[in-house]
Amino acid sequence: MKKLISILTFGLISFLHAEDPLQFRNDSLAVKNDISFSHLSVFLEGGEIYPMGDLMDAVESSLYGGIGVRYTYWENVDGIVMFQYTYIKPKTDIYYDGVYQFMGRVGADWKWPLIHPVVLGAGFTCSWTRADAEQFYYEKRGGTLTDNETEFGWYARISLPVFKYKKFSAGFHVLWEQLWTLPKRSNMLYAGITLERSLW
Repeated sequence: MKKLISILTFGLISFLHAEDPLQFRNDSLAVKNDISFSHLSVFLEGGEIYPMGDLMDAVESSLYGGIGVRYTYWENVDGIVMFQYTYIKPKTDIYYDGVYQFMGRVGADWKWPLIHPVVLGAGFTCSWTRADAEQFYYEKRGGTLTDNETEFGWYARISLPVFKYKKFSAGFHVLWEQLWTLPKRSNMLYAGITLERSLW
């Protein structure tokens, strides 16, 4: 009880000695001007992944699909959360047929008025992979993928909306992704279409 009385007394003294004890009334104005999450939409994406650099000799191009959420963060800036899946087939002599890959991305899209309607984006990516294998041979080439592997990296993206009707829109996108694998970085180019629906 003594602690509660002390906290209330300290709060009252702080309130009475404040320069403007009713400053909190002005916070409602800030809330009115805050546009975060004022718009929210969901989208589906699909396209093809093209390996770049050393990966061109290691894996084939593959199709991918995914889902995402876009929300207003600041003026002309949207927050993005994406989840995608692809099945990658190797070109080299490896004992498994392919690799399952799940990608999660968090980033932002910048609607620069100077190049409207083109949208620039960037963010971080996390890739989870697992080899499509029934038996594990860790000592063989590519064997570590039989026991799951997680890589982190970054992406840069350009989007071009070309169609809009009421709450629906569609467009094209190109995304460059670099995973921070060792001893060398892994680079891939994504190209595809986006179908989006605004929720509010």
